[in-house]
Amino acid sequence: MLLFRPIGEAELRLIAASGFRAFPPRLVHQPIFYPVLDRDYAVQIARDWNTNDEASGHAGFVTEFDVDDEFARRYPVQDAGSRAHRELWVPAEDLPEFNRHIVGSIRVTAAFQGPSFAGSIDPATLLPVDLRPAPAG
Repeated sequence: MLLFRPIGEAELRLIAASGFRAFPPRLVHQPIFYPVLDRDYAVQIARDWNTNDEASGHAGFVTEFDVDDEFARRYPVQDAGSRAHRELWVPAEDLPEFNRHIVGSIRVTAAFQGPSFAGSIDPATLLPVDLRPAPAG
């Protein structure tokens, strides 16, 4: 199942530290991990919410990733306001197992910066410039 996750800069850095293989544990006030089923919905959150959020570093990123279909079916699809806003609600305690069922890597497919973003985003990788992979060779 192809899923999307809108994230801020801090979460992106933790994902990068995992080699783009896992999402970080939820914070105490975050009992649910909620990847979304629609890229446009992920873009809306990353662009309109993360870029205005200090805790997100005033930047929003859209990630996409694949999860084993059979495993993903454990979590019923939830409508978060409308049919366009569909999410999986994964309890925080299930996130380590969820991460083990990610097929391949977590990919960054869009980046947005708010007016208060202090960094710079590489247009080729869509990553903050200090997270760019080292050149081969």
